[in-house]
Amino acid sequence: MLLLIIAAAVIWRLYLWSRAPHDAPTRSVALSLLSAGLSYPVAMPGGTTGIDTVAGHGTAKLVQNVLLLLTVYFLMCFYLYSADGYAARRRARWEAAVVAAVTAAIILAAVSVPHEALAGSFSTADMTIPQVAFFYTGAGLYLMYALGAAGRWSARYARMSRRPHATGLWMTAIGLGAMAAACAVRAVFVAVRWSGGSVPHQLTASVAVGLVVSSLLFVAGITYSGVRARITATRLWLRRRRDHRRLIPLWQLLIEVYPENELRPASRGLWDRWRARGVHRRYHRRIVECRDGLVDISPYLVRGEDGTGLLDLDPTQLARRLRSAATMIKNGVPAPGQAVALAVPQEDDRNADVRQLIAVSEALRLTA
Repeated sequence: MLLLIIAAAVIWRLYLWSRAPHDAPTRSVALSLLSAGLSYPVAMPGGTTGIDTVAGHGTAKLVQNVLLLLTVYFLMCFYLYSADGYAARRRARWEAAVVAAVTAAIILAAVSVPHEALAGSFSTADMTIPQVAFFYTGAGLYLMYALGAAGRWSARYARMSRRPHATGLWMTAIGLGAMAAACAVRAVFVAVRWSGGSVPHQLTASVAVGLVVSSLLFVAGITYSGVRARITATRLWLRRRRDHRRLIPLWQLLIEVYPENELRPASRGLWDRWRARGVHRRYHRRIVECRDGLVDISPYLVRGEDGTGLLDLDPTQLARRLRSAATMIKNGVPAPGQAVALAVPQEDDRNADVRQLIAVSEALRLTA
C-alpha cells in the first residue's frame, strides 16, 4: 500500500513536470518524490537482497541513504526556487555542495569497512565500529537539518496560504517535523550504542514506525491540493456528462426542426468523447444549441398571447407545447408570433439555466 501511494504521487508529479519542464519548483518536487520512491524498493527485503547479491553486501544500504539525501535536498530546492531570487538560487547551489560533501563522506565510510558491517538494518548494525556510527550519524544529521528547514518553510507558507493549499502545507509541515524529530532520536541512539550502551528494540521499532507514518503524511500533504483539484474536476466531468445525456430529448426535438442550429464539433475522435476538454466543450455546445432552438421555436408557442405567460408554464406544460410547435413547423405552418423567452430560471445563474433546460428535457422524455 505504501509503495502504491508513493508510486501514484511520483507519477502525478512527473506528469506535472512534463507539463512545465522549465519550472524549477515543479522539477524539484518531482525529483524529490522520485528519489523517495526509488529508495523504498531498495530498502525492501527483495530489493536489498538483489542489490547486495550483485554489488556486494551493504551496497543497498548505501544506495538507500544516498537516495534519501537527494530526496531532502530536492525538497529544500523546491522552497528555495519558490523564492525566485538570485539569493535563493545561490543558496540552492550551496546546499548542493553540502549534500555532495555529506554523500562523499558516507560513501568513504561505507567503503572503508567490510561489506558485512552495513548489511543489516539500523537496529542490528554494530555502532561500535567508528565508520558505521559515522555513516548513520552523518546521514541522519543531514536529514534532520534538511527536513527541519523544509518543515519550517512549509509552516511559514501554510500560515500565508488559504485552503486547500494551507491544509496540504500543514500536513507537509507536520510530516517533515516528525521525520526530523525521528532522525534526531536515531542520532541519539547511535551515540548511545557507539559508547557501548543499548537501546530497547521496542523503542527503535517505534521510531521506525513513526518515520513511515510521517513519510506518508508528507507524501499526502504535497499531493493533497492536486488530488483534491482532480477529484473536483472529475466530479464536474461526471456531472456534465450526465447533464449532456439528460438534455438529449430537448436537443433532439429542436434539432429535428432546426438542423442548422447544430454546431459543428471541433473533433469527432473517440478519445475526445472522454477527454475533459471534449466533455466540457460538448456540454456547452448542447446548451447553446438548446437555447438557440428555443428562441427559434418560441413564436409557435405564443398563440395570440404577448408571450409573458409562457414564463409561468411548468416544464410539463412547456414540453407539451414544444411538441405541438414542432408538429406545426414540420407541417409548414408559418410562425404566428415573435420570438420570446422560454424556460428562463428565476436565478441569474448558468447552473440554474441548465437545471431549467434539464427539467423541460425530462418532461419531454416522460411525455413521449
